[in-house]
Amino acid sequence: MYWETLPNWFWVLYYLFLLSTLGTAIYSIVKKKGKFFPFVTIAFIVIIPIISFIFSLGRAEGMNEFEHLVSQLHKGASWAIFSIIGYLFLFIWWFFFLFKSKHKN
Repeated sequence: MYWETLPNWFWVLYYLFLLSTLGTAIYSIVKKKGKFFPFVTIAFIVIIPIISFIFSLGRAEGMNEFEHLVSQLHKGASWAIFSIIGYLFLFIWWFFFLFKSKHKN
């Protein structure tokens, strides 16, 4: 049985985003630029893909991962809400990481 999936370029960008975010979080820990948020960032980087993968296994045929996430979000699935909150946190992490880096130099 074959399911729809997102294009390969999307997965390359997705995992590059996660790896670069992991790198910035580790950098922040090493440079002692944060005490709490880098650890939360690393936790989200590990947990979100695992949860998304587990709950995407049961998606309907002909539906890709993003469509499944959106449909589950409309149904109020807690894993979808958690995933969206986690992705928003990661984007906010980048905003603060870049903003704080520019103003401290």
